[in-house]
Amino acid sequence: MRRALRLDKRPTAGDAAPVSWRDRHRERLATAQEALGVVRPGDTVAVASFSNTPHTLCRALAARAGALGGVRVDHLASLFPWDPDTIALTTNYATAVDRAAVNAGRVAYLPVSHWHADALPPGVSPAPDVYLVPVSPPDAEGRCSFGTGAWFSPVYCRAARTVIGEVHEDFIRTGGDSWAPVERFRHLVPADEPTGMVATAPRTEEETAATEVICTLVAHELVRDRDTLQVGIGTVSSALGLYLDHRHDLGVQSEAITGGIPDLVRRGVVTGRHKVLHPGVVVGSFMLGLTPEELAFVDGHPGFALYGFGSTDDVTTLLRERNLTAVNNALLVDLTGQVASEGIGTHLWSGVGGQAAFAIAAAYSPGGRAIFVLPSAHRTVDGLRSRLVPVLPPGTPVTLPRGFADYVVTEHGIATLRGKTLRQRVEELLAIAHPDFRAELRAEARRVYCW
Repeated sequence: MRRALRLDKRPTAGDAAPVSWRDRHRERLATAQEALGVVRPGDTVAVASFSNTPHTLCRALAARAGALGGVRVDHLASLFPWDPDTIALTTNYATAVDRAAVNAGRVAYLPVSHWHADALPPGVSPAPDVYLVPVSPPDAEGRCSFGTGAWFSPVYCRAARTVIGEVHEDFIRTGGDSWAPVERFRHLVPADEPTGMVATAPRTEEETAATEVICTLVAHELVRDRDTLQVGIGTVSSALGLYLDHRHDLGVQSEAITGGIPDLVRRGVVTGRHKVLHPGVVVGSFMLGLTPEELAFVDGHPGFALYGFGSTDDVTTLLRERNLTAVNNALLVDLTGQVASEGIGTHLWSGVGGQAAFAIAAAYSPGGRAIFVLPSAHRTVDGLRSRLVPVLPPGTPVTLPRGFADYVVTEHGIATLRGKTLRQRVEELLAIAHPDFRAELRAEARRVYCW
């Protein structure tokens, strides 16, 4: 088992001036341009995911792309604007920077619904030529932390031919499988711009009000004391941690550690005392939406650990957990409970992530529940549209089959779907639809389902 990272010992009066990491590892220091010289035509380059996108290294590779030829980049959930004309990009999650290119067929989209511990998803290179990853400076024992996101870095750092680290002085250190020895890095490149910056559109007043009601309903009616929570990223679900301070002895076994969770640990609400997996420890693969104060609290805290995405999202492991309560966002839900979270019609909006894995695991977990949250309607240029629909639009990928959706929650209430017939499901979902659409949805349900 890997040891948890700890902070370097602070110098005291009389100690000799500490030797900087740059001096200790001068032979590995390089500029981004020098480091990316290892990439050859035809190579496969893997890049750390999403909130851990190493922008300095990405820009250096993009600058060379036209001269390389045949380079493939596996950048899962990319936040860097790659040029599909010079880079053959593969992703499993469309983001704001590449969503248009994904939907135009210029970026290869890889649908992944299941994950395996210590493994990369099928369709990406199992042993890339080069891996680009942001890390902390090496500590006194020569360990580089992956900061707020392990993602796929533990596997890639072991599998890649060459690993290049983009060094961020402000990266936190956590326990778990969230670091690599400095010897694994051919080059260390000081970062010249931050990572971890995920731009999100501000919620409208309507969305804020809906989020407050939905999270209050979930926190008070569906989450129970001693539950182990998975909280997905999304406009509604990621806010749930701010509404749970009345609960007791919660655990967190998730892919994302979201805002509010560190404060629940500080208050003694999240203890992990009743977890089966990693008791007493908040486990995730990445952190998102934490305040600077929360990050300072997490830094070096023994109660937080990050692991590779395949490990945190492996159903065969999650099945051991009890009272696993999975809370995730949905884009659309049809009136029988089919959940669409990747896209609408053939237009992809995001990806599966770990949503299916956690929902399925929750269905098998003793006392577990799969909960899906969404506002009942959203505003478009064409006006208000219901997010509960009689049937999903043609071409819409079903992220989760209806048999695995236990509850759907909007600002108008909770629909209980587990153990219900199709007709009962329709009635439950009609009751939480936006009032402006209920009559129309009921009429469509009668027509579509021949009642």
